[in-house]
Amino acid sequence: MISLSSIKKSYFIKNTEFPILKGIDLSVKNGEFIALMGPSGSGKSTLLNIIGCLDKPTHGEYLIDKKLVSNLSNDELADVRNTYIGFIFQNFNLIPTLSTLDNVALPSFYNGNVDYKKAKELLDLVGLSDRLDNKPNELSGGQRQRVAIARSLINDPAFILADEPTGNLDSKTGADIMKLIVSLKKDFGKTILMVTHDSHLAKLTDRVIYLKDGYITNKKSI
Repeated sequence: MISLSSIKKSYFIKNTEFPILKGIDLSVKNGEFIALMGPSGSGKSTLLNIIGCLDKPTHGEYLIDKKLVSNLSNDELADVRNTYIGFIFQNFNLIPTLSTLDNVALPSFYNGNVDYKKAKELLDLVGLSDRLDNKPNELSGGQRQRVAIARSLINDPAFILADEPTGNLDSKTGADIMKLIVSLKKDFGKTILMVTHDSHLAKLTDRVIYLKDGYITNKKSI
């Protein structure tokens, strides 16, 4: 499903190089649920951005379903994101002027076919069939994250990236959201990569990848 080989990423400021990722090798099988963990500054977000085709590596190869994507143009990467990847963000990233239904359906618009029928089905799946017309500011944090989860599924992505999906939620709401995310793997067979600082959440995954100072320091099942 996902294969990264010798991935490096640096940023340059006034000809000074700041290396973030220093040689990442990682393979993710179809249907795996993986947690990415590590201290702040370890490179987790940068790695997630590369896997999500939101950024390009400075060096190395990234393949999705054996297709090389690390050398694609920005427009081609946008097509890959919309076809292969669903995103769940800590801050939800909902468009405040759109209704719940429109927020969920939006990615299908970029695929050329606004699928309101499927959007309604997904909102029913996450327990929000009675909130189709509400704007994000009329929803609780947990409800907004449920909208984000429904949105991540609208184009039937090959895998889902979750960046601290419970980080802005209270413990009870966070536990409910994690049950929903786990069900995406168990009930729908989705491949999931989740950035988290919470070791209790990591125990719900199949495998934990630890990063430190731009390197994978340990890979083990839990």
